[in-house]
Amino acid sequence: MDMNFSSEDFEFQKEVRDWISENYPKEMHDRHAKSANGHLTKEDHVYWQKALHSKGWAGLNWPKEYGGPEFTHTQRYLFDLEMAAAGTPGIMPFGQSMVAPVIMKYGTQAQKDKYLPDILASNQWWCQGYSEPGAGSDLASLRTKAERDGDYYVVNGSKTWNTLGQYADMIFCLVRTSDDDIRQMGISFLLIDMTTPGIEVQPIVTIDGPAKGFQEINMVHFNDVRVPVENLIGEEGKGWTYAKYLLEFERGNAYSHGLKAGLTGLKQVAAEEKSGDGRSLSEDPAFQSKIAEAEIAISALEFTELRILSSLSTGKNVGPESSLLKCRGSELQQVLTELYCEAVGNYAAPFDNSGPVKGSNVEPIGPEHAAVAAPAYFNTRKVSIYAGSNEIQRNIMAKMVLGL
Repeated sequence: MDMNFSSEDFEFQKEVRDWISENYPKEMHDRHAKSANGHLTKEDHVYWQKALHSKGWAGLNWPKEYGGPEFTHTQRYLFDLEMAAAGTPGIMPFGQSMVAPVIMKYGTQAQKDKYLPDILASNQWWCQGYSEPGAGSDLASLRTKAERDGDYYVVNGSKTWNTLGQYADMIFCLVRTSDDDIRQMGISFLLIDMTTPGIEVQPIVTIDGPAKGFQEINMVHFNDVRVPVENLIGEEGKGWTYAKYLLEFERGNAYSHGLKAGLTGLKQVAAEEKSGDGRSLSEDPAFQSKIAEAEIAISALEFTELRILSSLSTGKNVGPESSLLKCRGSELQQVLTELYCEAVGNYAAPFDNSGPVKGSNVEPIGPEHAAVAAPAYFNTRKVSIYAGSNEIQRNIMAKMVLGL
């Protein structure tokens, strides 16, 4: 494979870097850097996504006919690299990166005309309705039903682990439209307006959330929710096919950019913290060894991503490598948060270390960088589960790569 970037690639990289410098507000950068798990308000996210849209850089994986920038795979890689290096917020994936490709491939022209422009411009906030109580990794066992009643489906059931659904205008859902013997054949893909009567969003309290003034995860309950038949994507019973297509976009992302940025931050913290003998933690041989192991693993993942990038540039598909990236990338995210907690030591212990409220004379607990250690650690436990647990990903690789 060719590991060298062209002069045009470097010019594009500089353009991205300069644009970020001019358009990413410092106050947003500071809030993002100091907040637990990089949480920002909906308004912050919409502002940033609209800024990218104004530049023509929204819908990164969209074809040009639908308004995407039509980056080459190399440009997308360099774009993500610069965004991670600058510490910008990630694009909320549910609209632009997940449901939009499904609508493009399987939706009607009317659905494309209705939803895609608003998704691209971030005029609509989407959320996902896949997992259910008792139907997580075994998603085919889902029980939320959609029964046909004239020109409507009547939806009853519950979805769990829903991210930011309290802000959403729309939710895309997998629902059961028949009790076929082959469970996957009875699943359909519905687009549901979150203002429809009968929908209730119930917060799930997590250890890193409300204590930090942020609510992320929810249950979404459907009680006789009437959804127009025109909101069905594709055909009844084909939802499993559409869901698998969507998951290619959820799993096949590059991890190394964010991991390298996280490693840089970890090294800075280690230089400020002290080891047991009074030296900086960055000089401690045992901690140095752990940092080196993480850095080697991240470099190996980066070169794997570059190898896949080279294949994509020649027209090949990602294939089962998306499962490999998801497994290794999520494991290394967890490694970094574990090392971060080890670096700040006992200052990672307070349950709520978000700092005193404005105007308080209470001293903060430990250095500023310690406040995010424990929330990041606990939140990152989920990354090896969502988008298909790593155990499931290994089964996919065993079947598709090894033929087992």
